[in-house]
Amino acid sequence: MKISKKSVLSLILSATLTLTTAAVFTGCGNKSDNAATAADQSSQEKVTITNVSYDPTRELYAAYNEIFAKHWKEETGQDVEITQSHGGSGKQALEVANGLEADVVTLALEYDVKAVQDAGLIEDGWVSEFDKDSSPYTSTIVFLVRKGNPKNIKDWDDLVKDGVGVITPNPKTSGGARWNYLAAWSYADKLYKGDETKIKDFIKKLYQNVLVLDSGARGATTTFVENGQGDVLIAWENEAYLSIQDKPDDYEIVTPSISILAQPSVAVVDSVVDKRGTRKVATEYLKYLYSDEAQRIAGDNYYRPSNEKILKEYSDTFDLNINLATIKDFGGWDKAQKTHFADGGVFDQIYDKK
Repeated sequence: MKISKKSVLSLILSATLTLTTAAVFTGCGNKSDNAATAADQSSQEKVTITNVSYDPTRELYAAYNEIFAKHWKEETGQDVEITQSHGGSGKQALEVANGLEADVVTLALEYDVKAVQDAGLIEDGWVSEFDKDSSPYTSTIVFLVRKGNPKNIKDWDDLVKDGVGVITPNPKTSGGARWNYLAAWSYADKLYKGDETKIKDFIKKLYQNVLVLDSGARGATTTFVENGQGDVLIAWENEAYLSIQDKPDDYEIVTPSISILAQPSVAVVDSVVDKRGTRKVATEYLKYLYSDEAQRIAGDNYYRPSNEKILKEYSDTFDLNINLATIKDFGGWDKAQKTHFADGGVFDQIYDKK
């Protein structure tokens, strides 16, 4: 049968269209498959998160990050790398508020996390997101003195005596320094039965004896331990123990009659994890701090585990009967900050910048 040129052209056009259509659909199928494969690969690729913390937690998180990476790998098959940032807690909070990208913050006190929240980076309700008001470990404030305690320092009133050189960080930049200040205030409050004029005079005398106001707790420890300045360091309990661990023949700890329950706070930085797609790993990173394994890591690094049962395992290390004031005695952190540490507050009024 003779086929016309027109029919041949129609057949060629039809075949071409069929092949093109098939290629298009085949291409779409491959693209979908490739996307799924890429998604699967992405879930297995290493994820990185940043933990912005305060000065004395360097050793704690160096140990914790190792066990968390193992935990996350076992749970998800994914590798995780944690980048650490350390400094004075107040300064760190300001850095995050000003753009330092943190997936989580693990700061010295609730107020510093709230400063990040006030910058619009953390959602309301973060305090209740994890147990114990999002405070997985606690600490308190003690004195570190030189071996033999040559100035016979036993309590807060010894720190206001003439000739005693005190080292403590700056409450304007350091969370630990604010705990130090409030612990001293609690002692003076009981000593003077709430007479605020006498309490302020006591605190003023204490800070007149301060030789150096470093920006953070670790800097203050360096000033006292490495540079040999001062007779007494007002310190986080864990910082004092680490100093003795490093130089057991050079220092000893004095526990004052009254101290304060220091509650470091942790939070997911919502705006960052939503942008980076790291909410799941960031949330688990903070949640796992409450695991038995992590609680013992905290205890081994001289932080007090929030798990009461595990805390008792460290009764040979910590004085569990110490008389501790709490931030509630100061009306909470908002009130304490406004009264004592805001510009023009009590600290500014009593501190004489030599």
